[in-house]
Amino acid sequence: MSLRIIKTGVLDSIQDAGRFGWQFQGVNPTGVMDRFSASIANMLAGNNPDAATIELHFPASVFLFERPALIALGGADFAASVNGEPVPSLHPIIVNKDSLLLFSAPLHGARTYLAIKGGIDSDEWLGSQSTHLQAMIGGYHGRRLHKNDQLFFKINIDYSSILQNKEFVVLPWKVDQARENGSENSNELFVLPGREWDWLDEKSKADFLSASFTISQQSDRMGYRLNDIPLHVVNSEDLVSSAVSFGTVQLLPNGQLIILMADHQTTGGYPKIAHIISAHQSKAAQLKAGDKIHFRMTDQQTAERLLLKQQLHLLQLQNACTFRLDEFFNK
Repeated sequence: MSLRIIKTGVLDSIQDAGRFGWQFQGVNPTGVMDRFSASIANMLAGNNPDAATIELHFPASVFLFERPALIALGGADFAASVNGEPVPSLHPIIVNKDSLLLFSAPLHGARTYLAIKGGIDSDEWLGSQSTHLQAMIGGYHGRRLHKNDQLFFKINIDYSSILQNKEFVVLPWKVDQARENGSENSNELFVLPGREWDWLDEKSKADFLSASFTISQQSDRMGYRLNDIPLHVVNSEDLVSSAVSFGTVQLLPNGQLIILMADHQTTGGYPKIAHIISAHQSKAAQLKAGDKIHFRMTDQQTAERLLLKQQLHLLQLQNACTFRLDEFFNK
Protein backbone atom coordinates (compact mmCIF):
# COMPACT_ATOMS: atom_id res chain seq x y z
CA MET A 1 0.00 0.00 0.00
CA SER A 2 1.16 3.55 -0.71
CA LEU A 3 -1.72 6.01 -0.29
CA ARG A 4 -4.73 5.66 1.98
CA ILE A 5 -7.94 7.70 2.01
CA ILE A 6 -8.67 8.56 5.65
CA LYS A 7 -11.58 10.92 4.96
CA THR A 8 -13.99 10.74 2.02
CA GLY A 9 -14.32 13.67 -0.36
CA VAL A 10 -17.52 14.75 -2.10
CA LEU A 11 -16.68 13.23 -5.50
CA ASP A 12 -13.03 12.27 -5.96
CA SER A 13 -12.04 9.70 -8.58
CA ILE A 14 -9.17 8.42 -10.68
CA GLN A 15 -9.23 9.96 -14.17
CA ASP A 16 -6.82 10.09 -17.08
CA ALA A 17 -7.13 11.81 -20.47
CA GLY A 18 -10.14 9.66 -21.40
CA ARG A 19 -11.35 6.52 -23.13
CA PHE A 20 -11.59 7.34 -26.83
CA GLY A 21 -12.51 5.27 -29.87
CA TRP A 22 -15.54 3.53 -28.37
CA GLN A 23 -18.31 6.10 -28.78
CA PHE A 24 -19.70 4.15 -31.73
CA GLN A 25 -20.55 1.40 -29.23
CA GLY A 26 -22.13 3.84 -26.77
CA VAL A 27 -19.11 4.14 -24.44
CA ASN A 28 -18.52 7.78 -23.54
CA PRO A 29 -14.89 8.93 -23.09
CA THR A 30 -15.16 10.15 -19.44
CA GLY A 31 -11.69 11.30 -18.31
CA VAL A 32 -10.59 14.45 -16.51
CA MET A 33 -12.83 17.50 -16.67
CA ASP A 34 -9.86 19.88 -16.97
CA ARG A 35 -7.34 18.20 -19.24
CA PHE A 36 -5.08 21.25 -19.27
CA SER A 37 -4.62 21.34 -15.48
CA ALA A 38 -4.27 17.56 -15.18
CA SER A 39 -1.55 17.65 -17.85
CA ILE A 40 0.37 20.30 -15.92
CA ALA A 41 0.18 18.32 -12.67
CA ASN A 42 1.48 15.25 -14.49
CA MET A 43 4.33 17.18 -16.12
CA LEU A 44 5.43 18.57 -12.76
CA ALA A 45 5.47 15.04 -11.37
CA GLY A 46 7.50 13.77 -14.31
CA ASN A 47 4.66 11.77 -15.86
CA ASN A 48 3.16 11.51 -19.32
CA PRO A 49 0.62 14.39 -19.61
CA ASP A 50 -2.22 11.89 -20.17
CA ALA A 51 -1.44 9.72 -17.13
CA ALA A 52 -4.04 8.97 -14.48
CA THR A 53 -4.46 11.53 -11.69
CA ILE A 54 -6.86 11.90 -8.79
CA GLU A 55 -9.52 14.47 -9.65
CA LEU A 56 -10.62 16.28 -6.49
CA HIS A 57 -13.71 18.36 -5.73
CA PHE A 58 -14.20 20.39 -2.55
CA PRO A 59 -14.57 19.21 0.16
CA ALA A 60 -11.80 16.87 -0.93
CA SER A 61 -10.45 13.62 0.47
CA VAL A 62 -7.73 13.52 3.13
CA PHE A 63 -4.75 11.35 2.14
CA LEU A 64 -2.21 9.48 4.26
CA PHE A 65 1.06 8.70 2.50
CA GLU A 66 2.28 5.29 3.58
CA ARG A 67 5.37 5.65 1.41
CA PRO A 68 7.32 8.77 0.32
CA ALA A 69 6.19 10.19 -3.00
CA LEU A 70 6.81 13.03 -5.42
CA ILE A 71 3.48 14.74 -6.08
CA ALA A 72 2.11 17.82 -7.82
CA LEU A 73 -1.18 19.70 -7.67
CA GLY A 74 -2.74 21.54 -10.61
CA GLY A 75 -6.06 23.24 -11.30
CA ALA A 76 -8.17 24.75 -8.54
CA ASP A 77 -6.59 26.08 -5.33
CA PHE A 78 -8.08 24.27 -2.34
CA ALA A 79 -5.53 25.53 0.21
CA ALA A 80 -3.52 22.31 0.40
CA SER A 81 -1.39 21.46 3.42
CA VAL A 82 0.90 18.64 4.52
CA ASN A 83 0.78 17.93 8.25
CA GLY A 84 -0.78 21.34 8.80
CA GLU A 85 1.85 23.28 6.81
CA PRO A 86 0.64 25.01 3.61
CA VAL A 87 2.03 23.63 0.35
CA PRO A 88 1.74 25.32 -3.04
CA SER A 89 0.06 24.19 -6.21
CA LEU A 90 2.05 24.08 -9.47
CA HIS A 91 5.25 22.93 -7.74
CA PRO A 92 6.70 19.42 -7.48
CA ILE A 93 6.63 18.34 -3.82
CA ILE A 94 8.31 15.34 -2.19
CA VAL A 95 6.15 14.10 0.71
CA ASN A 96 7.51 11.82 3.40
CA LYS A 97 6.00 8.64 4.79
CA ASP A 98 3.18 9.03 7.37
CA SER A 99 2.31 12.52 6.14
CA LEU A 100 -1.26 13.84 5.77
CA LEU A 101 -2.34 15.82 2.72
CA LEU A 102 -5.57 17.75 3.19
CA PHE A 103 -7.45 20.68 1.66
CA SER A 104 -9.07 23.33 3.84
CA ALA A 105 -10.77 25.94 1.61
CA PRO A 106 -11.95 26.37 -2.00
CA LEU A 107 -10.02 29.55 -2.83
CA HIS A 108 -10.73 29.45 -6.55
CA GLY A 109 -11.74 26.93 -9.18
CA ALA A 110 -13.83 23.77 -9.04
CA ARG A 111 -11.38 20.87 -9.50
CA THR A 112 -7.80 20.16 -8.58
CA TYR A 113 -5.60 17.29 -9.74
CA LEU A 114 -3.19 15.22 -7.66
CA ALA A 115 -0.45 13.59 -9.76
CA ILE A 116 2.04 11.10 -8.32
CA LYS A 117 5.38 10.39 -9.97
CA GLY A 118 5.26 7.07 -11.79
CA GLY A 119 1.48 7.00 -11.81
CA ILE A 120 -1.31 5.25 -9.91
CA ASP A 121 -1.88 1.51 -10.23
CA SER A 122 -5.62 1.17 -10.87
CA ASP A 123 -8.13 -0.74 -12.99
CA GLU A 124 -7.85 -0.26 -16.75
CA TRP A 125 -10.74 -0.71 -19.17
CA LEU A 126 -10.61 -0.23 -22.95
CA GLY A 127 -7.17 1.36 -22.72
CA SER A 128 -7.97 3.89 -20.00
CA GLN A 129 -7.77 4.07 -16.20
CA SER A 130 -10.58 6.65 -16.07
CA THR A 131 -13.41 5.88 -13.66
CA HIS A 132 -16.63 5.31 -15.60
CA LEU A 133 -19.13 6.11 -12.86
CA GLN A 134 -22.20 5.02 -14.83
CA ALA A 135 -20.77 1.69 -16.00
CA MET A 136 -18.98 1.23 -12.62
CA ILE A 137 -15.72 0.17 -14.20
CA GLY A 138 -12.17 1.55 -14.45
CA GLY A 139 -10.21 3.56 -11.92
CA TYR A 140 -10.78 2.34 -8.36
CA HIS A 141 -13.39 -0.43 -8.77
CA GLY A 142 -15.46 1.85 -11.01
CA ARG A 143 -16.43 4.25 -8.23
CA ARG A 144 -15.45 7.40 -6.40
CA LEU A 145 -12.90 7.13 -3.63
CA HIS A 146 -14.10 6.22 -0.12
CA LYS A 147 -12.57 6.22 3.34
CA ASN A 148 -10.00 3.43 3.85
CA ASP A 149 -9.42 2.90 0.12
CA GLN A 150 -5.78 2.07 -0.57
CA LEU A 151 -4.05 3.20 -3.75
CA PHE A 152 -0.78 1.77 -4.95
CA PHE A 153 1.98 3.61 -6.80
CA LYS A 154 3.27 2.08 -10.01
CA ILE A 155 6.86 2.71 -8.92
CA ASN A 156 8.53 3.26 -5.55
CA ILE A 157 11.49 5.62 -5.31
CA ASP A 158 13.86 6.25 -2.42
CA TYR A 159 13.70 9.98 -1.57
CA SER A 160 15.50 9.71 1.78
CA SER A 161 18.60 11.61 0.64
CA ILE A 162 16.42 14.58 -0.32
CA LEU A 163 13.94 14.48 2.54
CA GLN A 164 16.55 13.95 5.30
CA ASN A 165 13.78 13.36 7.86
CA LYS A 166 11.77 16.42 6.72
CA GLU A 167 8.02 15.98 6.38
CA PHE A 168 8.07 17.40 2.85
CA VAL A 169 10.30 19.30 0.44
CA VAL A 170 8.96 21.75 -2.16
CA LEU A 171 11.22 21.65 -5.20
CA PRO A 172 12.38 25.14 -6.25
CA TRP A 173 10.45 25.69 -9.47
CA LYS A 174 6.85 26.10 -10.59
CA VAL A 175 4.94 26.46 -13.83
CA ASP A 176 2.66 29.13 -15.21
CA GLN A 177 -0.88 27.80 -15.52
CA ALA A 178 -1.94 30.59 -17.90
CA ARG A 179 -4.35 28.86 -20.25
CA GLU A 180 -3.36 30.79 -23.40
CA ASN A 181 -7.02 31.06 -24.33
CA GLY A 182 -7.33 34.58 -25.72
CA SER A 183 -9.74 35.84 -23.06
CA GLU A 184 -8.94 37.63 -19.81
CA ASN A 185 -12.46 37.00 -18.48
CA SER A 186 -12.47 33.65 -16.70
CA ASN A 187 -16.23 33.34 -17.19
CA GLU A 188 -16.24 34.14 -20.91
CA LEU A 189 -16.41 31.06 -23.13
CA PHE A 190 -15.78 31.25 -26.88
CA VAL A 191 -18.20 29.17 -28.93
CA LEU A 192 -18.76 28.12 -32.51
CA PRO A 193 -22.29 27.91 -33.95
CA GLY A 194 -23.90 24.49 -33.67
CA ARG A 195 -25.84 22.67 -36.34
CA GLU A 196 -29.16 24.05 -35.03
CA TRP A 197 -27.95 27.58 -34.25
CA ASP A 198 -30.32 28.99 -36.85
CA TRP A 199 -33.25 27.30 -35.15
CA LEU A 200 -33.12 30.04 -32.49
CA ASP A 201 -35.29 33.10 -33.05
CA GLU A 202 -33.46 36.42 -33.38
CA LYS A 203 -34.17 37.52 -29.81
CA SER A 204 -32.84 34.22 -28.45
CA LYS A 205 -29.67 34.54 -30.52
CA ALA A 206 -29.14 38.02 -29.09
CA ASP A 207 -29.86 36.82 -25.54
CA PHE A 208 -27.45 33.89 -25.90
CA LEU A 209 -24.59 36.23 -26.79
CA SER A 210 -25.40 39.08 -24.39
CA ALA A 211 -26.90 37.55 -21.25
CA SER A 212 -25.20 36.01 -18.22
CA PHE A 213 -26.21 32.41 -17.55
CA THR A 214 -25.85 30.86 -14.09
CA ILE A 215 -24.65 27.30 -13.55
CA SER A 216 -27.40 25.59 -11.56
CA GLN A 217 -27.07 23.18 -8.67
CA GLN A 218 -28.29 20.43 -11.05
CA SER A 219 -24.83 20.21 -12.61
CA ASP A 220 -22.23 17.47 -12.50
CA ARG A 221 -19.57 15.72 -14.58
CA MET A 222 -22.22 14.86 -17.19
CA GLY A 223 -23.28 18.43 -17.84
CA TYR A 224 -23.90 21.96 -16.56
CA ARG A 225 -27.53 23.06 -16.54
CA LEU A 226 -27.87 26.83 -16.95
CA ASN A 227 -30.55 28.98 -15.32
CA ASP A 228 -31.92 32.43 -16.17
CA ILE A 229 -33.13 33.41 -19.64
CA PRO A 230 -35.08 30.71 -21.55
CA LEU A 231 -34.38 30.55 -25.29
CA HIS A 232 -36.86 29.73 -28.05
CA VAL A 233 -36.70 28.06 -31.45
CA VAL A 234 -38.59 28.82 -34.65
CA ASN A 235 -38.27 25.25 -35.90
CA SER A 236 -40.33 22.58 -34.14
CA GLU A 237 -39.40 19.52 -36.20
CA ASP A 238 -38.13 16.41 -34.43
CA LEU A 239 -34.41 15.72 -34.41
CA VAL A 240 -32.75 12.39 -35.04
CA SER A 241 -30.31 11.63 -32.22
CA SER A 242 -26.75 12.38 -33.37
CA ALA A 243 -23.22 12.51 -31.98
CA VAL A 244 -22.35 15.01 -29.25
CA SER A 245 -19.06 15.90 -27.60
CA PHE A 246 -17.50 17.64 -24.61
CA GLY A 247 -18.53 21.30 -24.86
CA THR A 248 -21.70 20.82 -26.92
CA VAL A 249 -24.38 23.33 -25.84
CA GLN A 250 -27.86 21.82 -26.14
CA LEU A 251 -31.24 23.50 -25.85
CA LEU A 252 -33.68 21.55 -23.69
CA PRO A 253 -37.46 21.51 -24.33
CA ASN A 254 -38.05 23.93 -21.43
CA GLY A 255 -35.82 26.54 -23.11
CA GLN A 256 -32.89 26.04 -20.76
CA LEU A 257 -29.35 25.22 -21.85
CA ILE A 258 -27.07 22.36 -20.87
CA ILE A 259 -23.32 22.21 -21.54
CA LEU A 260 -22.13 18.63 -21.99
CA MET A 261 -19.05 17.79 -19.92
CA ALA A 262 -16.67 14.84 -19.52
CA ASP A 263 -19.27 12.16 -18.67
CA HIS A 264 -21.68 13.21 -21.41
CA GLN A 265 -23.70 10.67 -23.37
CA THR A 266 -22.46 9.73 -26.86
CA THR A 267 -25.54 10.97 -28.74
CA GLY A 268 -28.27 13.52 -28.13
CA GLY A 269 -31.59 14.47 -29.68
CA TYR A 270 -31.86 18.09 -28.51
CA PRO A 271 -30.89 21.06 -30.73
CA LYS A 272 -27.14 21.69 -30.64
CA ILE A 273 -26.95 25.44 -30.80
CA ALA A 274 -23.24 25.93 -30.06
CA HIS A 275 -19.94 24.24 -29.17
CA ILE A 276 -17.38 25.57 -26.68
CA ILE A 277 -14.03 25.74 -28.45
CA SER A 278 -11.40 23.21 -27.35
CA ALA A 279 -9.10 25.86 -25.85
CA HIS A 280 -11.88 27.00 -23.49
CA GLN A 281 -13.17 23.62 -22.34
CA SER A 282 -10.70 23.43 -19.46
CA LYS A 283 -11.76 26.91 -18.39
CA ALA A 284 -15.38 25.75 -18.36
CA ALA A 285 -14.35 22.77 -16.21
CA GLN A 286 -13.16 25.12 -13.45
CA LEU A 287 -16.56 26.79 -13.12
CA LYS A 288 -19.00 25.62 -10.46
CA ALA A 289 -22.63 25.96 -9.40
CA GLY A 290 -23.52 29.61 -8.93
CA ASP A 291 -20.87 30.92 -11.34
CA LYS A 292 -21.90 33.08 -14.28
CA ILE A 293 -21.14 32.21 -17.91
CA HIS A 294 -20.90 34.59 -20.87
CA PHE A 295 -20.85 33.16 -24.39
CA ARG A 296 -18.92 34.86 -27.18
CA MET A 297 -19.20 33.69 -30.78
CA THR A 298 -15.91 33.19 -32.62
CA ASP A 299 -14.72 31.56 -35.85
CA GLN A 300 -12.92 28.35 -36.76
CA GLN A 301 -9.63 30.11 -37.48
CA THR A 302 -9.54 31.72 -34.04
CA ALA A 303 -10.49 28.43 -32.36
CA GLU A 304 -7.62 26.61 -34.11
CA ARG A 305 -5.13 29.39 -33.37
CA LEU A 306 -5.96 29.38 -29.65
CA LEU A 307 -5.77 25.60 -29.41
CA LEU A 308 -2.37 25.52 -31.14
CA LYS A 309 -1.11 28.27 -28.83
CA GLN A 310 -2.30 26.33 -25.78
CA GLN A 311 -0.71 23.09 -27.00
CA LEU A 312 2.57 24.86 -27.69
CA HIS A 313 2.50 26.25 -24.14
CA LEU A 314 2.02 22.72 -22.76
CA LEU A 315 4.83 21.34 -24.90
CA GLN A 316 7.21 24.02 -23.65
CA LEU A 317 6.19 23.29 -20.07
CA GLN A 318 6.73 19.57 -20.55
CA ASN A 319 10.25 20.11 -21.90
CA ALA A 320 11.10 22.50 -19.07
CA CYS A 321 9.73 20.17 -16.36
CA THR A 322 11.59 17.17 -17.77
CA PHE A 323 14.84 19.15 -17.84
CA ARG A 324 14.46 20.47 -14.29
CA LEU A 325 13.61 17.05 -12.81
CA ASP A 326 16.52 15.38 -14.62
CA GLU A 327 18.87 18.12 -13.47
CA PHE A 328 17.64 17.93 -9.87
CA PHE A 329 17.92 14.15 -9.47
CA ASN A 330 21.22 13.80 -11.36
CA LYS A 331 23.16 16.65 -9.81
